[in-house]
Formats: sequence, C-alpha cells, structure tokens
Amino acid sequence: MAKPKLKEHLINREWCKGCGICVHFCPKSVLELDDQDKVVAARPEDCICCKLCELRCPDLAIEIITENNA
Repeated sequence: MAKPKLKEHLINREWCKGCGICVHFCPKSVLELDDQDKVVAARPEDCICCKLCELRCPDLAIEIITENNA
C-alpha cells in the first residue's frame, strides 16, 4: 500500500479549545498553538499522515485529509 499523501489539515478553530494534546502527540512537530491558543499546522510539509492528532483530539477539531481519502 502506498504511503498516504497529505492534502490538508482541516482544523475547526471554533471547536479547538487549545488543550495542546495534538501538539504533544505529533511525532514530527507539525502542529503548534498560535497566539490565540488555537492549533495551526505550522509545518505541514513535515506531516507523515499518522493521524495521531485527529485520533487524540477530544473535541474532534482536526481532520487529516489525504489524497487517498477520495
């Protein structure tokens, strides 16, 4: 099976409460909290599409969209 290729980080900023769980679990340090304590994909080019952020987010505020999702 081919490695999934990232299309985008779909982040619902209204749902994000800034807990930082996704930032902590990201193995490649792709995510950061901005000055409003909301998650942003600071380095999307480093994302390996492991989806740990999506799986661990208690507010379901992150979805990793890959080209294989179609």
